[in-house]
Amino acid sequence: MDMRHPVSLFVVFVLTIILLAGSSYAIPAFSRQYGTSCSTCHVDFPKLNDFGKAFKDAGFKFPKGDEDFIKVPPLMLGAPAQKDMWPHVIFPGTIPGMPQIGLRYNQFFQYTSGNANNYYQPSGAPGTPLSPTIPRTDFEAGLFSIFMAGNFGSDIAFWVDDDISVSGLNANGALGDGYLRFGNIGRFLKLPTDALALRVGQFELDLPFTQARSINISTYDIYTQANIGSSSQNVNNQFSMADAVQGVEFSGGHQYGGYHYSLAVVNQNTGGGTVSSATNVSSPGGFFSDSNYKDIYGRFSYRFNLEKDPASRHDVQAAGATGPRDHTYLNLGTFFFKGRSVQRFNGLTSGGAADVLTAREPFYRFGGDFSFNYRTFNLFGLYMYGHDQDLLLNSGFTGFVSGTPAKFNGGFLEADYLALPWLMAILRYDHVQSTADFLNQADSGNYYSPVGTTRDRVTPGVQFLIHANIKASFEYQFRPQQALTYDANGKALNPFRTNTATGALEFVY
Repeated sequence: MDMRHPVSLFVVFVLTIILLAGSSYAIPAFSRQYGTSCSTCHVDFPKLNDFGKAFKDAGFKFPKGDEDFIKVPPLMLGAPAQKDMWPHVIFPGTIPGMPQIGLRYNQFFQYTSGNANNYYQPSGAPGTPLSPTIPRTDFEAGLFSIFMAGNFGSDIAFWVDDDISVSGLNANGALGDGYLRFGNIGRFLKLPTDALALRVGQFELDLPFTQARSINISTYDIYTQANIGSSSQNVNNQFSMADAVQGVEFSGGHQYGGYHYSLAVVNQNTGGGTVSSATNVSSPGGFFSDSNYKDIYGRFSYRFNLEKDPASRHDVQAAGATGPRDHTYLNLGTFFFKGRSVQRFNGLTSGGAADVLTAREPFYRFGGDFSFNYRTFNLFGLYMYGHDQDLLLNSGFTGFVSGTPAKFNGGFLEADYLALPWLMAILRYDHVQSTADFLNQADSGNYYSPVGTTRDRVTPGVQFLIHANIKASFEYQFRPQQALTYDANGKALNPFRTNTATGALEFVY
């Protein structure tokens, strides 16, 4: 499918907007509070620069001399002298001196090179309904979000974001992150500064690279990977690393240099369902959280700042002839998630009476990551392995025996280059190999060979900051071949690709 014409039209459209746009300053909540541009903390929003990482680590405050830079002073909730009178009075705090409310909206246009209807006609009886297919071209509303963040004093930060609507539908809206973060609580235990913090609420896991606030239009495939077993397995774990979790998280260190760690204890999040009535026939019930057990996530990383000058190497940002900039650095990390998914089955007691049998199937995810940054060039990647234990009903429907585990592995490698302060080029490679891909014949290899078990995607893209708070993005996804039918020898018939070109406009306020 020739994509040159629609792609070129989109590029001309974006360049025209940029050339007509004048200079401006972004005005989200923190920009208003400090009287500064979004680019103070962001390379290409929402991607943080080193100063933005330090700002976040400090609890949404300037890491040094915050009172000297803030333009809208906070409102005191009590006199400072009350600190000396505690616990006989309420410990004084602050609230932001202005409403810390921001809005985010994006709009998409997508062109798809093909879909199943172009390459395959089912042999069903006339009048048989066909499954939906991806439209060739489509305008679509993205998400409309409201978010609030700030600091209540005493190193207590807060964040709440909620998608009021997704794809133009209010019913699709949901809470994203909503938490309180108590920073530097290690001082009560005589620990080094910033050695221990506590976050409580609903939040994205401390992933090596954020999915919730990614600059990419498309998601990381490995982050959204569920683990689905074959027809002979009972594994159907809907959990993915991109899911928001509810619980508590302990963390310490810094994102802009040295060590960083986190340890979270969170609710199970493997799906939902109901339990079917007990019969004498084995059948799977629903998937749901087991409130008697919590999942655990841990991460550790260390960042080596590679500046030659020791003072610059240990500062929040590196310094150069043109002023502060991101460090040249190498960050290495590892992560681990341990949980269990729960299934219930209709079964029998040893005496033959109907009963409900519960299978608690342990699963884990672990991997490693790296990020290398040189001035305006960033190369980073991640590898993850997933393993779910499989429990099968025994022949008497009275218990379980171990089956073959369901597994997957993969990751991504991405490079982005800030060619100009308002122009970023991106190239990403995603790879996933899983049981689910084999079952769905994700590429056009031989059905009986391992070729049919991999899913690769190459995604080049470019992003333009029209203003510091308005962005135009474009990406093209080269997807693997698919096939709906195979011949007697397992060869794919009429393989096709659903490559997609996507453009987006987004603003924050």
